[in-house]
Amino acid sequence: MKNYLAVDLGATSGRVILAVWDGKKIEMETLHRFPTPLVEKDGKYFWDIFVLEKEILEGLGKAAGKPIESIGIDTWGVDFCCVDAEGKVSMPRAYRDPYTQGVPEQFFREMSREELYKRTGIQIMNFNSVFQAYARKEETAAADKLLFIPDALSYLLTGKMVCEYTILSTSGLMNPRTKELDEEILKICGLRKEQFPALVLPGTKVGPLSKEVADKTGLGPVPVIAVAGHDTGSAVAAVPAVNANFAYLSSGTWSLMGIETPEPVISDETFRLNFTNEGGAKGDIRLLKNITGMWIIEQCLAQWRKEGRDYNYKELEQMARECPDRETSLIDPDDPAFATPQNMPAAILAQVGHDLRDDQMTRLIYDSLAAKYAEVFRKLQGLAPTPIDTLHIIGGGSQNDLMDQLTADVCRVRVVAGPAEGTALGNVMLQAGLSRKDILASINTKIYTPHE
Repeated sequence: MKNYLAVDLGATSGRVILAVWDGKKIEMETLHRFPTPLVEKDGKYFWDIFVLEKEILEGLGKAAGKPIESIGIDTWGVDFCCVDAEGKVSMPRAYRDPYTQGVPEQFFREMSREELYKRTGIQIMNFNSVFQAYARKEETAAADKLLFIPDALSYLLTGKMVCEYTILSTSGLMNPRTKELDEEILKICGLRKEQFPALVLPGTKVGPLSKEVADKTGLGPVPVIAVAGHDTGSAVAAVPAVNANFAYLSSGTWSLMGIETPEPVISDETFRLNFTNEGGAKGDIRLLKNITGMWIIEQCLAQWRKEGRDYNYKELEQMARECPDRETSLIDPDDPAFATPQNMPAAILAQVGHDLRDDQMTRLIYDSLAAKYAEVFRKLQGLAPTPIDTLHIIGGGSQNDLMDQLTADVCRVRVVAGPAEGTALGNVMLQAGLSRKDILASINTKIYTPHE
Protein backbone atom coordinates (compact mmCIF):
# COMPACT_ATOMS: atom_id res chain seq x y z
CA MET A 1 0.00 0.00 0.00
CA LYS A 2 1.35 3.43 -0.97
CA ASN A 3 -0.36 6.71 -0.12
CA TYR A 4 -0.21 9.85 -2.27
CA LEU A 5 -1.76 13.29 -1.89
CA ALA A 6 -3.15 15.08 -4.95
CA VAL A 7 -3.95 18.79 -4.74
CA ASP A 8 -6.38 19.45 -7.60
CA LEU A 9 -7.39 23.09 -8.05
CA GLY A 10 -9.97 24.35 -10.51
CA ALA A 11 -11.00 27.94 -11.05
CA THR A 12 -14.21 27.26 -9.09
CA SER A 13 -13.16 24.85 -6.35
CA GLY A 14 -10.22 22.85 -5.07
CA ARG A 15 -9.65 19.53 -3.33
CA VAL A 16 -7.00 17.67 -1.42
CA ILE A 17 -7.30 13.97 -2.25
CA LEU A 18 -5.77 10.93 -0.60
CA ALA A 19 -4.97 8.21 -3.15
CA VAL A 20 -4.01 4.68 -2.16
CA TRP A 21 -2.19 2.46 -4.70
CA ASP A 22 -2.24 -1.21 -3.75
CA GLY A 23 -0.26 -2.42 -6.74
CA LYS A 24 -3.40 -3.15 -8.76
CA LYS A 25 -5.68 -0.13 -8.52
CA ILE A 26 -6.00 3.36 -7.07
CA GLU A 27 -8.65 4.22 -4.47
CA MET A 28 -9.27 7.93 -3.85
CA GLU A 29 -10.84 9.83 -0.96
CA THR A 30 -11.44 13.59 -0.82
CA LEU A 31 -10.01 14.84 2.46
CA HIS A 32 -10.82 18.52 2.02
CA ARG A 33 -12.87 20.56 -0.44
CA PHE A 34 -12.93 24.36 -0.66
CA PRO A 35 -13.95 27.21 -3.00
CA THR A 36 -11.27 28.88 -5.10
CA PRO A 37 -11.05 32.41 -3.66
CA LEU A 38 -11.50 35.10 -6.31
CA VAL A 39 -11.19 38.53 -4.68
CA GLU A 40 -11.67 42.08 -5.93
CA LYS A 41 -9.32 44.86 -4.91
CA ASP A 42 -9.47 48.38 -6.37
CA GLY A 43 -11.44 47.10 -9.35
CA LYS A 44 -8.94 44.31 -10.08
CA TYR A 45 -9.55 40.58 -9.64
CA PHE A 46 -7.02 38.29 -7.97
CA TRP A 47 -6.77 34.69 -6.82
CA ASP A 48 -6.06 34.79 -3.08
CA ILE A 49 -3.11 32.42 -3.13
CA PHE A 50 -2.62 32.73 0.63
CA VAL A 51 -6.13 31.46 1.32
CA LEU A 52 -5.39 28.66 -1.14
CA GLU A 53 -2.20 27.89 0.78
CA LYS A 54 -4.15 27.82 4.06
CA GLU A 55 -6.79 25.47 2.62
CA ILE A 56 -4.16 23.16 1.15
CA LEU A 57 -2.34 22.99 4.49
CA GLU A 58 -5.63 22.13 6.20
CA GLY A 59 -6.22 19.34 3.69
CA LEU A 60 -2.68 18.00 4.01
CA GLY A 61 -3.02 18.01 7.78
CA LYS A 62 -5.96 15.62 7.51
CA ALA A 63 -3.52 12.98 6.23
CA ALA A 64 -1.26 13.30 9.27
CA GLY A 65 -0.40 9.93 10.75
CA LYS A 66 -0.38 8.17 7.38
CA PRO A 67 2.89 7.38 5.58
CA ILE A 68 2.71 9.66 2.51
CA GLU A 69 4.97 8.97 -0.47
CA SER A 70 4.61 12.39 -2.13
CA ILE A 71 2.37 15.35 -2.96
CA GLY A 72 1.44 16.73 -6.41
CA ILE A 73 -0.32 19.96 -7.38
CA ASP A 74 -2.29 20.74 -10.55
CA THR A 75 -4.25 23.91 -11.39
CA TRP A 76 -5.71 25.88 -14.27
CA GLY A 77 -3.28 27.51 -16.70
CA VAL A 78 -2.00 30.97 -17.74
CA ASP A 79 -2.14 32.88 -14.42
CA PHE A 80 1.10 33.61 -12.55
CA CYS A 81 2.56 35.22 -9.41
CA CYS A 82 5.30 37.80 -9.17
CA VAL A 83 8.00 37.10 -6.56
CA ASP A 84 10.27 39.86 -5.27
CA ALA A 85 13.98 39.63 -4.45
CA GLU A 86 13.20 38.70 -0.81
CA GLY A 87 11.08 35.77 -2.02
CA LYS A 88 7.71 37.37 -1.18
CA VAL A 89 4.89 36.14 -3.41
CA SER A 90 2.19 38.53 -4.65
CA MET A 91 -1.39 37.53 -5.39
CA PRO A 92 -1.85 36.61 -9.05
CA ARG A 93 -4.27 38.48 -11.30
CA ALA A 94 -7.12 36.24 -12.42
CA TYR A 95 -7.73 35.37 -16.05
CA ARG A 96 -11.41 36.15 -15.38
CA ASP A 97 -10.44 39.82 -14.95
CA PRO A 98 -11.30 41.62 -18.23
CA TYR A 99 -8.18 43.81 -18.04
CA THR A 100 -6.66 42.05 -21.07
CA GLN A 101 -9.54 42.86 -23.42
CA GLY A 102 -8.03 44.63 -26.42
CA VAL A 103 -4.46 43.87 -25.30
CA PRO A 104 -3.74 41.27 -28.03
CA GLU A 105 -4.37 43.92 -30.68
CA GLN A 106 -1.82 46.19 -28.97
CA PHE A 107 0.71 43.34 -28.84
CA PHE A 108 0.18 42.57 -32.54
CA ARG A 109 1.51 46.04 -33.41
CA GLU A 110 4.92 44.75 -32.26
CA MET A 111 4.64 41.12 -33.39
CA SER A 112 1.95 39.90 -35.77
CA ARG A 113 -0.68 37.37 -34.75
CA GLU A 114 0.74 34.98 -37.35
CA GLU A 115 4.30 35.32 -36.04
CA LEU A 116 3.25 34.82 -32.42
CA TYR A 117 1.39 31.62 -33.37
CA LYS A 118 4.28 30.42 -35.53
CA ARG A 119 6.66 30.81 -32.56
CA THR A 120 4.41 29.32 -29.84
CA GLY A 121 1.63 27.28 -31.46
CA ILE A 122 -0.75 28.61 -28.79
CA GLN A 123 -4.37 29.47 -29.50
CA ILE A 124 -4.92 33.24 -29.36
CA MET A 125 -7.05 34.05 -26.30
CA ASN A 126 -6.92 37.46 -24.67
CA PHE A 127 -6.14 36.08 -21.19
CA ASN A 128 -3.02 34.14 -22.27
CA SER A 129 -0.01 34.82 -20.02
CA VAL A 130 1.79 36.65 -22.82
CA PHE A 131 -0.99 39.27 -22.97
CA GLN A 132 -1.27 39.49 -19.17
CA ALA A 133 2.47 40.17 -18.94
CA TYR A 134 2.27 42.72 -21.79
CA ALA A 135 -0.59 44.53 -20.03
CA ARG A 136 1.41 44.70 -16.77
CA LYS A 137 4.88 45.42 -18.12
CA GLU A 138 5.97 47.66 -15.26
CA GLU A 139 4.88 45.21 -12.56
CA THR A 140 6.23 42.05 -14.19
CA ALA A 141 9.53 43.67 -15.24
CA ALA A 142 10.19 44.58 -11.59
CA ALA A 143 9.65 40.99 -10.37
CA ASP A 144 12.64 38.87 -9.44
CA LYS A 145 10.82 35.69 -10.51
CA LEU A 146 7.53 34.72 -12.16
CA LEU A 147 5.82 31.53 -10.98
CA PHE A 148 2.76 29.91 -12.51
CA ILE A 149 0.09 28.92 -9.97
CA PRO A 150 1.09 25.27 -9.30
CA ASP A 151 4.77 26.26 -9.13
CA ALA A 152 3.95 29.14 -6.77
CA LEU A 153 2.07 26.78 -4.46
CA SER A 154 4.87 24.22 -4.48
CA TYR A 155 7.27 27.08 -3.64
CA LEU A 156 5.09 28.09 -0.67
CA LEU A 157 5.18 24.47 0.52
CA THR A 158 8.87 23.74 -0.09
CA GLY A 159 10.78 27.00 -0.58
CA LYS A 160 12.01 25.60 -3.92
CA MET A 161 11.26 27.14 -7.34
CA VAL A 162 10.69 25.32 -10.62
CA CYS A 163 8.95 26.07 -13.91
CA GLU A 164 7.00 22.96 -14.92
CA TYR A 165 6.72 22.20 -18.64
CA THR A 166 2.96 21.69 -19.10
CA ILE A 167 1.98 24.84 -17.20
CA LEU A 168 4.59 26.95 -19.02
CA SER A 169 3.28 25.60 -22.31
CA THR A 170 -0.06 27.39 -21.77
CA SER A 171 1.59 30.80 -21.54
CA GLY A 172 2.30 31.83 -25.12
CA LEU A 173 5.89 32.51 -24.04
CA MET A 174 7.47 29.15 -24.92
CA ASN A 175 8.75 27.67 -28.17
CA PRO A 176 7.18 24.17 -28.14
CA ARG A 177 9.84 22.77 -30.48
CA THR A 178 12.79 23.67 -28.26
CA LYS A 179 10.85 23.75 -24.95
CA GLU A 180 12.58 27.06 -24.22
CA LEU A 181 11.30 30.56 -23.58
CA ASP A 182 11.15 32.71 -26.71
CA GLU A 183 13.45 35.66 -26.04
CA GLU A 184 11.90 37.92 -28.67
CA ILE A 185 8.44 37.51 -27.10
CA LEU A 186 9.92 38.07 -23.64
CA LYS A 187 11.57 41.28 -24.85
CA ILE A 188 8.26 42.65 -26.18
CA CYS A 189 6.69 41.90 -22.78
CA GLY A 190 9.58 43.51 -20.91
CA LEU A 191 10.59 40.16 -19.41
CA ARG A 192 13.95 38.42 -18.99
CA LYS A 193 14.71 34.72 -19.24
CA GLU A 194 16.34 34.67 -15.80
CA GLN A 195 13.01 35.66 -14.23
CA PHE A 196 11.83 32.07 -14.79
CA PRO A 197 13.17 29.13 -12.75
CA ALA A 198 14.63 26.05 -14.44
CA LEU A 199 12.24 24.12 -16.66
CA VAL A 200 11.34 20.65 -15.34
CA LEU A 201 9.27 17.81 -16.80
CA PRO A 202 6.43 16.06 -14.94
CA GLY A 203 7.73 13.56 -12.42
CA THR A 204 10.56 15.82 -11.19
CA LYS A 205 11.02 16.21 -7.44
CA VAL A 206 10.66 19.88 -6.42
CA GLY A 207 11.82 19.32 -2.83
CA PRO A 208 10.60 18.19 0.58
CA LEU A 209 8.04 20.15 2.57
CA SER A 210 9.76 22.95 4.44
CA LYS A 211 10.27 22.35 8.16
CA GLU A 212 7.54 24.87 8.98
CA VAL A 213 5.01 23.16 6.67
CA ALA A 214 6.13 19.67 7.70
CA ASP A 215 5.58 20.55 11.37
CA LYS A 216 2.31 22.40 10.78
CA THR A 217 0.74 19.54 8.82
CA GLY A 218 2.26 16.73 10.84
CA LEU A 219 3.44 15.05 7.65
CA GLY A 220 7.18 15.42 8.04
CA PRO A 221 9.50 16.16 5.07
CA VAL A 222 7.30 14.58 2.38
CA PRO A 223 8.55 15.36 -1.16
CA VAL A 224 6.50 17.51 -3.53
CA ILE A 225 6.57 16.22 -7.10
CA ALA A 226 6.01 18.44 -10.14
CA VAL A 227 3.17 16.56 -11.85
CA ALA A 228 1.58 17.90 -15.03
CA GLY A 229 0.86 21.22 -13.34
CA HIS A 230 -1.74 22.14 -15.94
CA ASP A 231 -4.88 20.29 -14.88
CA THR A 232 -5.75 19.26 -18.43
CA GLY A 233 -2.26 17.80 -18.82
CA SER A 234 -2.85 15.61 -15.76
CA ALA A 235 -6.36 14.70 -16.96
CA VAL A 236 -5.18 13.62 -20.41
CA ALA A 237 -2.44 11.51 -18.81
CA ALA A 238 -5.24 9.41 -17.30
CA VAL A 239 -7.14 8.80 -20.56
CA PRO A 240 -7.69 4.99 -20.58
CA ALA A 241 -6.54 4.59 -24.19
CA VAL A 242 -5.29 1.20 -25.43
CA ASN A 243 -3.67 2.55 -28.63
CA ALA A 244 -2.74 5.84 -30.27
CA ASN A 245 -5.85 6.10 -32.48
CA PHE A 246 -7.90 8.25 -30.14
CA ALA A 247 -9.02 11.78 -29.44
CA TYR A 248 -10.01 13.09 -26.03
CA LEU A 249 -12.64 15.48 -24.75
CA SER A 250 -12.00 16.86 -21.28
CA SER A 251 -15.49 17.96 -20.30
CA GLY A 252 -16.14 20.44 -17.53
CA THR A 253 -16.73 24.20 -17.32
CA TRP A 254 -14.44 24.29 -20.35
CA SER A 255 -14.36 21.52 -22.93
CA LEU A 256 -11.00 20.69 -24.46
CA MET A 257 -10.89 18.36 -27.46
CA GLY A 258 -7.63 17.15 -28.94
CA ILE A 259 -5.10 14.46 -29.78
CA GLU A 260 -1.60 13.59 -28.62
CA THR A 261 1.29 14.20 -31.00
CA PRO A 262 5.06 13.68 -30.55
CA GLU A 263 5.86 17.13 -31.96
CA PRO A 264 3.94 20.42 -32.26
CA VAL A 265 1.62 20.82 -35.24
CA ILE A 266 1.98 24.43 -36.34
CA SER A 267 0.74 25.25 -39.83
CA ASP A 268 -1.39 27.71 -41.75
CA GLU A 269 -4.29 25.32 -41.20
CA THR A 270 -3.90 25.05 -37.41
CA PHE A 271 -3.47 28.83 -37.27
CA ARG A 272 -6.66 29.35 -39.27
CA LEU A 273 -8.55 26.89 -37.06
CA ASN A 274 -7.00 28.40 -33.88
CA PHE A 275 -5.78 25.06 -32.50
CA THR A 276 -3.34 25.12 -29.62
CA ASN A 277 -0.17 23.09 -28.89
CA GLU A 278 0.18 22.49 -25.16
CA GLY A 279 2.66 20.31 -23.32
CA GLY A 280 1.85 16.70 -22.50
CA ALA A 281 2.80 14.72 -19.42
CA LYS A 282 5.51 12.78 -21.30
CA GLY A 283 7.09 15.90 -22.76
CA ASP A 284 4.95 15.47 -25.89
CA ILE A 285 2.22 17.76 -27.27
CA ARG A 286 -1.52 17.99 -26.76
CA LEU A 287 -2.94 19.45 -29.98
CA LEU A 288 -6.35 20.71 -28.92
CA LYS A 289 -9.11 23.24 -29.20
CA ASN A 290 -10.68 25.07 -26.27
CA ILE A 291 -14.49 25.06 -26.40
CA THR A 292 -16.91 26.69 -24.00
CA GLY A 293 -18.33 23.69 -22.11
CA MET A 294 -20.77 23.31 -19.23
CA TRP A 295 -20.23 26.97 -18.33
CA ILE A 296 -23.44 27.86 -20.17
CA ILE A 297 -25.48 25.27 -18.26
CA GLU A 298 -23.84 26.27 -14.96
CA GLN A 299 -24.79 29.91 -15.51
CA CYS A 300 -28.36 29.00 -16.50
CA LEU A 301 -28.67 26.94 -13.32
CA ALA A 302 -27.45 29.90 -11.25
CA GLN A 303 -30.01 32.24 -12.86
CA TRP A 304 -32.90 29.79 -12.57
CA ARG A 305 -32.01 29.29 -8.91
CA LYS A 306 -32.32 33.05 -8.38
CA GLU A 307 -35.75 32.85 -9.98
CA GLY A 308 -36.84 30.05 -7.66
CA ARG A 309 -36.34 27.05 -9.99
CA ASP A 310 -33.63 24.82 -8.52
CA TYR A 311 -32.57 21.84 -10.65
CA ASN A 312 -29.72 19.37 -10.29
CA TYR A 313 -27.74 18.04 -13.27
CA LYS A 314 -29.61 14.74 -13.42
CA GLU A 315 -32.95 16.57 -13.51
CA LEU A 316 -31.69 18.79 -16.33
CA GLU A 317 -30.51 15.76 -18.28
CA GLN A 318 -33.91 14.09 -17.89
CA MET A 319 -35.74 17.29 -18.88
CA ALA A 320 -33.63 17.59 -22.03
CA ARG A 321 -34.09 13.92 -22.91
CA GLU A 322 -37.89 14.13 -22.61
CA CYS A 323 -38.32 17.58 -24.20
CA PRO A 324 -41.31 17.14 -26.58
CA ASP A 325 -40.63 20.08 -28.90
CA ARG A 326 -36.93 20.76 -29.31
CA GLU A 327 -35.70 24.13 -30.59
CA THR A 328 -34.45 23.53 -34.14
CA SER A 329 -31.95 26.40 -34.34
CA LEU A 330 -28.60 26.16 -32.58
CA ILE A 331 -26.34 28.62 -30.78
CA ASP A 332 -22.55 28.86 -30.97
CA PRO A 333 -21.27 28.07 -27.43
CA ASP A 334 -18.12 30.09 -28.18
CA ASP A 335 -20.03 33.26 -29.08
CA PRO A 336 -18.60 36.15 -26.99
CA ALA A 337 -22.16 36.93 -25.88
CA PHE A 338 -21.99 33.85 -23.63
CA ALA A 339 -18.58 34.62 -22.08
CA THR A 340 -19.66 36.70 -19.05
CA PRO A 341 -23.35 37.66 -19.36
CA GLN A 342 -25.24 38.97 -16.34
CA ASN A 343 -28.11 36.64 -17.24
CA MET A 344 -27.27 33.57 -19.34
CA PRO A 345 -30.86 32.52 -20.23
CA ALA A 346 -31.55 36.09 -21.38
CA ALA A 347 -28.40 36.05 -23.53
CA ILE A 348 -29.56 32.82 -25.17
CA LEU A 349 -33.09 34.15 -25.76
CA ALA A 350 -31.60 37.26 -27.39
CA GLN A 351 -29.87 34.97 -29.90
CA VAL A 352 -32.87 32.71 -30.51
CA GLY A 353 -35.39 35.53 -30.81
CA HIS A 354 -38.29 33.96 -28.92
CA ASP A 355 -39.14 32.47 -25.52
CA LEU A 356 -38.08 28.97 -24.49
CA ARG A 357 -39.09 26.77 -21.59
CA ASP A 358 -36.26 25.57 -19.33
CA ASP A 359 -36.34 22.09 -20.85
CA GLN A 360 -36.17 23.52 -24.38
CA MET A 361 -33.25 25.76 -23.45
CA THR A 362 -31.38 22.90 -21.80
CA ARG A 363 -31.84 20.67 -24.84
CA LEU A 364 -30.77 23.54 -27.11
CA ILE A 365 -27.53 23.92 -25.11
CA TYR A 366 -26.80 20.18 -25.25
CA ASP A 367 -27.53 19.97 -28.99
CA SER A 368 -25.40 23.06 -29.65
CA LEU A 369 -22.47 21.68 -27.63
CA ALA A 370 -22.69 18.36 -29.48
CA ALA A 371 -22.69 20.17 -32.82
CA LYS A 372 -19.62 22.16 -31.77
CA TYR A 373 -17.86 18.95 -30.73
CA ALA A 374 -18.63 17.44 -34.14
CA GLU A 375 -17.22 20.50 -35.91
CA VAL A 376 -13.96 20.35 -33.96
CA PHE A 377 -13.74 16.55 -34.22
CA ARG A 378 -13.94 16.71 -38.03
CA LYS A 379 -11.09 19.22 -38.04
CA LEU A 380 -9.03 16.97 -35.77
CA GLN A 381 -9.60 14.04 -38.12
CA GLY A 382 -8.00 16.12 -40.86
CA LEU A 383 -4.97 16.95 -38.70
CA ALA A 384 -4.38 13.59 -36.98
CA PRO A 385 -1.46 11.48 -38.30
CA THR A 386 -3.54 8.29 -37.83
CA PRO A 387 -7.27 7.52 -38.07
CA ILE A 388 -9.30 8.29 -34.92
CA ASP A 389 -11.48 5.34 -33.94
CA THR A 390 -12.35 6.34 -30.36
CA LEU A 391 -13.23 9.55 -28.54
CA HIS A 392 -12.51 9.41 -24.80
CA ILE A 393 -14.65 11.77 -22.71
CA ILE A 394 -13.15 12.47 -19.29
CA GLY A 395 -14.01 14.81 -16.44
CA GLY A 396 -17.32 15.64 -14.77
CA GLY A 397 -19.15 15.96 -18.09
CA SER A 398 -18.47 12.29 -18.83
CA GLN A 399 -21.24 11.42 -16.36
CA ASN A 400 -23.94 12.98 -18.56
CA ASP A 401 -25.39 10.01 -20.50
CA LEU A 402 -27.39 12.19 -22.89
CA MET A 403 -24.40 14.34 -23.86
CA ASP A 404 -22.19 11.26 -24.27
CA GLN A 405 -24.68 9.65 -26.66
CA LEU A 406 -25.32 12.89 -28.56
CA THR A 407 -21.56 13.29 -29.00
CA ALA A 408 -21.21 9.74 -30.34
CA ASP A 409 -24.12 10.34 -32.73
CA VAL A 410 -22.95 13.64 -34.21
CA CYS A 411 -19.24 12.76 -34.32
CA ARG A 412 -20.01 9.30 -35.77
CA VAL A 413 -17.42 7.71 -33.51
CA ARG A 414 -17.27 5.26 -30.61
CA VAL A 415 -17.25 7.15 -27.31
CA VAL A 416 -15.69 5.85 -24.10
CA ALA A 417 -16.90 7.93 -21.13
CA GLY A 418 -14.84 8.08 -17.94
CA PRO A 419 -13.07 8.52 -15.68
CA ALA A 420 -14.85 11.47 -14.11
CA GLU A 421 -11.87 12.05 -11.80
CA GLY A 422 -9.28 12.07 -14.56
CA THR A 423 -7.26 15.04 -13.32
CA ALA A 424 -6.66 13.63 -9.83
CA LEU A 425 -5.89 10.19 -11.27
CA GLY A 426 -3.35 11.67 -13.68
CA ASN A 427 -1.80 13.68 -10.86
CA VAL A 428 -1.29 10.47 -8.83
CA MET A 429 -0.09 8.49 -11.87
CA LEU A 430 2.70 10.99 -12.43
CA GLN A 431 3.73 11.02 -8.79
CA ALA A 432 3.85 7.21 -8.66
CA GLY A 433 5.40 6.68 -12.10
CA LEU A 434 2.39 4.63 -13.29
CA SER A 435 1.12 4.09 -16.84
CA ARG A 436 -2.36 4.13 -18.35
CA LYS A 437 -2.43 0.35 -18.22
CA ASP A 438 -1.70 0.46 -14.48
CA ILE A 439 -4.92 2.34 -13.72
CA LEU A 440 -7.40 0.57 -16.00
CA ALA A 441 -8.59 -1.46 -13.00
CA SER A 442 -9.17 1.76 -11.03
CA ILE A 443 -11.76 3.36 -13.29
CA ASN A 444 -15.30 2.89 -14.53
CA THR A 445 -16.07 3.58 -18.18
CA LYS A 446 -19.17 3.36 -20.35
CA ILE A 447 -19.22 2.85 -24.12
CA TYR A 448 -21.55 4.65 -26.53
CA THR A 449 -21.85 3.78 -30.22
CA PRO A 450 -23.45 6.07 -32.81
CA HIS A 451 -27.14 5.46 -33.46
CA GLU A 452 -27.97 4.65 -37.04
